Amino acid sequence: MNKIIIGLIGLVFSLSASEIYATFNIEATRSADLAFNAGGIVKKVNFEIAAKVKKGQLLAVLSNADKKANLQSATTVLKFAEKDYDRQVKVRKLIDESKFDAYAFKVENAKNQLAFQKAIYDKTFLRAPFDGVIFYKNIEIGDTVSGVSLKTVYKIQSQRERKLVLEFDQKYYQQVKVGDLYRYKIDGDEQEQQGVIYKIYPSANANNRKIQAEVKTKDFVVGLFGDGYILSSGSK
Repeated sequence: MNKIIIGLIGLVFSLSASEIYATFNIEATRSADLAFNAGGIVKKVNFEIAAKVKKGQLLAVLSNADKKANLQSATTVLKFAEKDYDRQVKVRKLIDESKFDAYAFKVENAKNQLAFQKAIYDKTFLRAPFDGVIFYKNIEIGDTVSGVSLKTVYKIQSQRERKLVLEFDQKYYQQVKVGDLYRYKIDGDEQEQQGVIYKIYPSANANNRKIQAEVKTKDFVVGLFGDGYILSSGSK
């Protein structure tokens, strides 16, 4: 269905459109540099380059026995603070209000400490932020990770979703519109492809006086480049 729609758009454009030359590079639609937000020794590394991962999947773990113990201790403190509070609730009418508030404070403080220790513990786990494929890895078991100077240990990109990042001369900024058809070829491949512009950057590059736009595609290798023509119906 999408190919039919694009084909119809191309037919309409071919009747009245002007062709605007544009080069492009292929990028992943989504990508991220991943790092631990804590210091420690790497205990476990679960994936290598080219591995496909799901959102939330555990990529690597830091040694965390001390942080786990602190979390368990905070859990115990909250447990007994709540027991003390429940006992005071039963005799609330017989005790001073400020004394009762002190027990309530202990419960709330224990909850906050538990949340704090859990946050510290969770930072020892590095998880995938979205479904994707790993294309960079700089981590091994036994590595020391600094909590002060964060280091990228994994890079992840979307598995299939790609985008063409087009560049065209700024003099055409009034002619190129979202929805315009783009016909292109990957460098070294004679097969013509086509797609529709879905995003135009709001400013020109001051260094080369080019404007960028994006076209969605799939499955191409990130880093490939090529060129083609935007079929524009002109200034509107």
